[in-house]
Amino acid sequence: MKFDKKYISSQSTLVLIIALAFCAAIVVVMVKTMVFDKAFWENQRRNNFEQDSLTVPAMRGNILSADGQLMASSLPDYKIYIDFKSGLSNEAIKKGVFSHRDSIYHLTKDSLFMGKGEVFAAMLDTICNGLAEICPNRTAADYRKHFAEGWTSQSRYFEVCKGTTLNYIQYTEIMRLPFFRDYPRRRYYVGLTIEERNNRKKPFGSLARRTLGEMFGAKDSARSGMELAYDSLLRGVPGVKHRRKILNKYIDLIDIKPRNGYDIVSTIDVTMQDVCESALREEFEVIKGTGGLADMGVVVLMETKTGDVKAIVNLSLYDDGQYYEARNFALAALMEPGSTFKTASILVGLDDGELTLNDHTNGNGGVYNMYGSMMKDHNWNRGGYGDMDVAHTLMYSSNIGVSRLIDSRYHNNPEKFVEGLHRIGIGADLQLPFVGSATPVIRMPKPDRSNWSKTALAWMSIGYETQIPPISTIAFYNAIANNGKMVSPRFVKEVQENGKTISTIPVKVLKEQIARPEAIEQIREILVRVVSEGVGKRAGSKLFTVAGKTGTAQVVGNGGYKGGGHLVSFCGYFPAEDPKYTCIVAIRLKYGLASGGGQAGPVFKKIAESIYANDVTSDLTRAVDTLTVYVPEVKNGDVSAARYVLDELNIPAPAHNTEKGDIGQAVAEGDGVNFSINDNDIDHLPNLLGMGLRDAVFEIERRGMRAKASGAGRVTHQSVAAGTKTESNKTVEIELTND
Repeated sequence: MKFDKKYISSQSTLVLIIALAFCAAIVVVMVKTMVFDKAFWENQRRNNFEQDSLTVPAMRGNILSADGQLMASSLPDYKIYIDFKSGLSNEAIKKGVFSHRDSIYHLTKDSLFMGKGEVFAAMLDTICNGLAEICPNRTAADYRKHFAEGWTSQSRYFEVCKGTTLNYIQYTEIMRLPFFRDYPRRRYYVGLTIEERNNRKKPFGSLARRTLGEMFGAKDSARSGMELAYDSLLRGVPGVKHRRKILNKYIDLIDIKPRNGYDIVSTIDVTMQDVCESALREEFEVIKGTGGLADMGVVVLMETKTGDVKAIVNLSLYDDGQYYEARNFALAALMEPGSTFKTASILVGLDDGELTLNDHTNGNGGVYNMYGSMMKDHNWNRGGYGDMDVAHTLMYSSNIGVSRLIDSRYHNNPEKFVEGLHRIGIGADLQLPFVGSATPVIRMPKPDRSNWSKTALAWMSIGYETQIPPISTIAFYNAIANNGKMVSPRFVKEVQENGKTISTIPVKVLKEQIARPEAIEQIREILVRVVSEGVGKRAGSKLFTVAGKTGTAQVVGNGGYKGGGHLVSFCGYFPAEDPKYTCIVAIRLKYGLASGGGQAGPVFKKIAESIYANDVTSDLTRAVDTLTVYVPEVKNGDVSAARYVLDELNIPAPAHNTEKGDIGQAVAEGDGVNFSINDNDIDHLPNLLGMGLRDAVFEIERRGMRAKASGAGRVTHQSVAAGTKTESNKTVEIELTND
């Protein structure tokens, strides 16, 4: 056949043109990809194959009690979600979930044709039964119905155990179930999302809960209390990682390791905290039994020298009739303190020299017209009080007596009195680290007295027209107990990392001396008499001396003081001669008979006696006399074992060429122990008296004899006499007693 060359040439040209066009297209696409679409594809690479600067969360530090017990710690909890539009979305699941028999959702055989995602459907019964065991708040049938709802909604974020926060054990058990266990190697096919969160746990429940603080769980951020005040220490520093996709798997590479949060050691003592809360709750029940109702209560227990807050209770009544720690009233509640403030008023007068213990005033029978305003004492209907010296006005908590004393000295110069209150520390800023903690509000007269009235000073002197949080009241009384030195309440004393102390929070001294030593000594003597002779008797104890002051104040309500209830309180310290602890008890009564001494006093007494009983630990060296036995009694037997124990106790025990396994008798010599070694004669039974059970049995059986023992302690009798020739399989009976 003969070909026409012109046709061959045109075909070649066409092929060449097409090839060149294709190559040109490739070049154009390459240029477009590399130049114009570079940003887009870089973004795709970062999103799909690598991610940079991802956060690695740090573990939040723990809050420990003063004796090292765990009070708040971060433990992981989990939520598991299923994506019903992932590999699960298929007809098999639809059939498996929705097969209906006897109103129970279960899997039928015709759905077991195992296509894409049929694994879930095929194993549905096993999954539901397993979930019912792990999270028993639902039955297996409930879980089948639950998954049916998930399929119906076609949810991409459907919670497996709705309403249940999974702990680590539950999470690991679920991840062992069929289908779920494929998650690590088939993460995107399975269609699961695992959400891990740090959940703040408090092993002691409600104890000091409000002071420890709360967290925003979802955000893992501090909300209140110590959690917020010391958040910078507790939260740590997150790390940084980047993620790469290699061989179809994502690998996380750590760039900067996270630094976990520090642990903080609080001053809270768990035992003391429990004592304080229990005593307050018991008084709530007593008040209820007398026809009253308390809607709030506060207890703060403070170590006198350091200001360490050993216990802090804040309970308030809720609609369900239960008391909960919800608000830190001790730090944040500004309240008119009532008669506990009278101590500050008298101390100002004594410190200024305006009052002496020999000054007198008159209670006027319990009712007195104070510049047109009628003032009454608590016993006005029983005739009130007559002539009183300074000490008795405080001992009897006479409103009229205290107000007349202060008004007569400072009426024309109230500024001096208010300045005195700030000088003695009752109005001091305690510099607490807690958000929301309040500073006392004590009104200072303006130069033109536009904010002042004739009765203002009189009522201020007995605890009205001022607002003082309980923490400020106890800090003031603690300064009196501490011979005039005012320290700021301390809630955290140490910062630790891995059990080692890295820093100590020092005691913060606010005022070296709140008043003249003579004035402090005088007010301390009066406070002892308030409890021993005055209105604070029910706060006293027969075991030790208590000093303090009662308080009863009307609380402002919607209609003024009438109907607002009362605040009853007692603040004091113990033992009065050498104070170790200062404590305030404050109870707000919605209605009922109100008495600071009768209601807050008994709570103080219970707390003080419980703390004192647990805290009285004598120095054992005081018990040493010439008859004291320093050397413990040592059993006869294994000499090397006995010497090891004695060495640990630093008690001399000469070796005398003893070897491991030597048996002997222990003899106390002076301040040490000596041993006489038994002859290594296995043909005769040794003296077993004084040995422990193990050594005696060893000596019998190594001679081929049998041991039969009764009792406990050391050997006091052996049926075969020492020195008897050994006989194989002969029984030796030994009796042991504790002497």
